[in-house]
Parts: sequence; C-alpha cells; structure tokens
Amino acid sequence: MTQTADSKSLAKVADGVSSLSYLPKEKSSLLASTCWDGSVRLHDTSADIPAVMVHQMDSGPLLSLATPESTSTIATGGLDGSIRLLDIASTTSRLIGRHVASDPKTTGAACSCLQSMGGENESLLVSASWSKKLVLWDIRSPSSVFETELPGKAFAMDVDQSHQRVVVATSGRRNCFLDIRRGKADLVLDRESSLKFQTRCVKFFPEGTGIALGSVEGRVGIEFLDELGIAAPMKRYAFKCHRVNDTVYPVNCITFHPRFRSSFVTGGCDGALFIWDGMNKKKLTTISSFPTSISSLAFNWDGTELAVASSYTFEEGDRDHPQDEILVRKVLDSECQPKRK
Repeated sequence: MTQTADSKSLAKVADGVSSLSYLPKEKSSLLASTCWDGSVRLHDTSADIPAVMVHQMDSGPLLSLATPESTSTIATGGLDGSIRLLDIASTTSRLIGRHVASDPKTTGAACSCLQSMGGENESLLVSASWSKKLVLWDIRSPSSVFETELPGKAFAMDVDQSHQRVVVATSGRRNCFLDIRRGKADLVLDRESSLKFQTRCVKFFPEGTGIALGSVEGRVGIEFLDELGIAAPMKRYAFKCHRVNDTVYPVNCITFHPRFRSSFVTGGCDGALFIWDGMNKKKLTTISSFPTSISSLAFNWDGTELAVASSYTFEEGDRDHPQDEILVRKVLDSECQPKRK
C-alpha cells in the first residue's frame, strides 16, 4: 500500500531538528521538539495554531530529548554535554548535570542520547554521551545517581520501561544492555550488532523481547535477547530498505506503533517512511517522500498520529536543502495493522 504524505505543518525551523517526543500525559496532543539552534519547541498538534512555546536552553545545539512522566517538564541533552530540565508552566530551566570530555577543547562530551526511565523509576533520567559514559540522574537531585563506562561513543539508546532496561548502540558496532532496577546501571549483556555498518537508531519491541536497529547502510536488523533468558519468537534477521536504485540511504529513526505492537515505522535520508510488520517480515505501507531527510519520528498516545521531522542530516555534506520542518500526519489502522497470513 502506498500513501501520499498528507501532512500538516507545525513549524518551519532555521536549523536541524534532532528529536521529537509527545508528552506522556494520557491523550496528550502536546509534542516537544529539540533543534540544533538550541531551542525547545512545544506544539499542540490538535490546535489551529499549533505553536505553544519556544525556549532557548543555553546548551548550544540540542541533540536529545526526554519527557519525564512524573512532572510537566522537558529534559534536553546538549552538544556541550549538559542535561537541563525545562518547567513548562513557568518556562524556566535548570541544570541537572553534565557530561565532561577528557579534552575540554572537543565536543567529546556531547549528550547524544537521553531518555526517561519511567515506571518504578519515574524520576530517573538516563543519558549517554560521545565521551563513552552512561549516567543516571534523579531530576529531584542536583547530582548524578550512577555513572558507568561504555565500550564506545553512544550513538543511539532506548528504554524498556516495563523491565527497567536500557540498550545503547555504540561505536565499534556494540549493543549494550543495562539493568536499572536497583537504581544503578548493571551491564547484563554486551554483544556485537548483527549489522555490518554503524548503527544510527535502536528501539525495543514494546514487550521488551527484542530490538530493531537501523544502520547507515540502509538496513534494519531485528534481534532478540536469548542471552538474557527471554525466549525468542523467531531467529534474528535483517532486511534492506531506504534504497533508491543504486543509492543507499541511512535509516535515521525507528518508532513502534503503541497498539499494533509488532508494527514500526522507519524514516531515512531518502525522505521516505515505511511501515513494517516486524514479526511477519512484511512491508505494510509506503508513505511518499518528504522534501528531505527524516531525522526523527514519534507516534502519539494511540497511534492515530505520527509526528515527522523533515530535516536534512548532512549525509551529503553542507549543501542547499529544503527548509527543515516539523509535520504531523494522521495514521489509519489499515496502514499499520498486521496482515493475517
């Protein structure tokens, strides 16, 4: 099934969009975004005038974003290594902490990944950086809770809230799994990725039984967690995607549907979106291309809406490109529902 990109524009931005996340309140239509211009934006996707707030976080370019469940706040990770918390009601921000580079003249401390743990650890944030560090932060405290070394630079990260587990994809094609249940990050599994090129994004399956990985080589890998005693429903596999003739594009982002829990969307540097059924190994829907790279994606609470960052990710270097833009698209069940065999 092929669909046109019938989307509503929320904002055009001057610099790259790095992250999107709906606020976790029930039935929320509030969407947060971070940009390389150092700003946080809040949009109401249901409103005729969607702009709610724009706030500069004083962190330089923003690379990562988290929306804690316990408070009406937005957490950001900056190129300068800082983690800051923005209170939505008062539009004031404060420093939670920061990653520190071994060489202060470099950007090696950049907070490339940031997530809220949610669940039993709803006040905890987990961050990972280019300085090969993973840190736990309590948003109620001015200092870190726990810190550990990673085998390489952190490129992508996700959280399985139900099992209080974190996966970090690092340089050197390593996938690290950490258990957060005791309030610290215990490394329980460190293994090589099944994909042969650098990982660009990683997401847990909603039940936490496995992960979906996207690589710079236009390929998605589906892996399971047999080593952790979790029964695998099938063998791991990989498939090609986001390729146009002989041109191969990176897979920048993956997000799972909140109701059809084996279905996920991929966005790539070709500006295309594809919806897949990960358990039945089928492509469900192709959504016609957006003007430039897809840098981030997010489903709303019930999967009827998909937020899209159409934002050039410099895979072809510095060149003229369409203006970066945040859009939202209605999603039909028929586009995402797995097909019976």
